[in-house]
Amino acid sequence: MRPLDPELARALEAVAAGRCIVYPTETLYALGGDGTSRAVAEAVCALKGRDPAKPLPLVICATGQLPLVARTASPEVLRLGGLFWPGPLSVLVRAASGLPEAVQDARGLTSVRVTSHPVAAALCRLAERPLIATSANLSGGPAAARLEELDPALAARVACVVGLGPAPAGGAPSTVVEPLGGAALAVHRLGAVSLDALRRAGFDPRPAA
Repeated sequence: MRPLDPELARALEAVAAGRCIVYPTETLYALGGDGTSRAVAEAVCALKGRDPAKPLPLVICATGQLPLVARTASPEVLRLGGLFWPGPLSVLVRAASGLPEAVQDARGLTSVRVTSHPVAAALCRLAERPLIATSANLSGGPAAARLEELDPALAARVACVVGLGPAPAGGAPSTVVEPLGGAALAVHRLGAVSLDALRRAGFDPRPAA
């Protein structure tokens, strides 16, 4: 077995210790850590200056990690995952028991996607847990797709910044959808996956209420 890259090993140690990190995803750099830890979720909100009432999104490495995040995985969730995962489509699912309140909305739903970035996926796989994946910026500030775009004040307050490549693609963040049953989808945020792509896949996207 090949030894872990030292930078990846440091990030894993930080996640295991309940500390916050910045790491690359397929879209942007993310601020996060152990997605099952209430303390980490609260620390992420504090670092970012984010309203704790606004749920933090999660990433996993494969659909096999869905039970860590979702109480159940409906056929619609699995169909979406089969068509768009790994990739920048976040799906609202009923949160698994024990997940922090900060990653759930008032209905008990949490946002999850299977990341296509090799570094983010490796972190989830090796840590054996979902990771919080909110954009690595102070609330109201610009998101970062390059290391030099990271806010120095934020970078200085995390345990480590993972600079391993490839760089995020940049552009729009993930699209966030909620399965409503059958082909219907509520679109909570339009991003990297377009409405046309969802329609071509046989879904009926509509604005969230």
